[in-house]
Amino acid sequence: MIVLKSDRALNSMRKAGRIVAEVHAKLAEAIQPGISTLKLDQLAEDYLMSCGATPSFKGYRGYPKSICTSINEEVVHGIPGDRILQEGDIISVDIGAYIDGFHGDATRTHGVGESSMEAQRLIEITAGALQAGIEAAAPGGRLGDISHAVQSFAETAGFGVVRDFVGHGIGSQMHEDPQVPNFGLPNRGPRLKPGLVLAIEPMVTAGDYRVRVLEDDWTVVTLDGSLCAHFEDTVAILEDGVEVLTIL
Repeated sequence: MIVLKSDRALNSMRKAGRIVAEVHAKLAEAIQPGISTLKLDQLAEDYLMSCGATPSFKGYRGYPKSICTSINEEVVHGIPGDRILQEGDIISVDIGAYIDGFHGDATRTHGVGESSMEAQRLIEITAGALQAGIEAAAPGGRLGDISHAVQSFAETAGFGVVRDFVGHGIGSQMHEDPQVPNFGLPNRGPRLKPGLVLAIEPMVTAGDYRVRVLEDDWTVVTLDGSLCAHFEDTVAILEDGVEVLTIL
């Protein structure tokens, strides 16, 4: 676990986070029926490089692309390629940026064209679960408060919460301690100290929360084929509250 000890480090993470948010804004405009996930990857990489940043994901443990694009029943780590987005799909786009020695990381789920009411509700609840987790990330609180807030929000609405993949600390490394589960009990786990930066990322399913990994060894899908949405922000715990680093 690395706790930021200087304004320079925090400002570098703010910079990385803002770049991630800018890429998300550009891809949100591009996501429509008929575009390929490879084109989205190219757009993201081009913008990251134009900002002087590099993609956090490309080459990480052998990952071959710059972003992750997970469609419909895909939960996380979908690899961009020739797949064309279709009317009614949902797509989760995970973007990481590395600049000045630090990373930013965020995910958004989008409906492609006109989505079903079920898909729209899933997206809405997953975004709400992220917000609940952020609001629970009070300095001096405990990590379990975040986990419990996410789980309670999603499950109260009748959705499943993925257990096998979790959020994480983030800073000079893409993935740092502590892990940030999206389920658990309040008032458990380590204290949330000022200077700690976390990637909070609910993965919420319309059905069973269990998942499996496809033969590409990356793409994670729901076991029952139900839709999954994924939202994530990088947040810094400060003395007087929480700052979301990956929004404009």
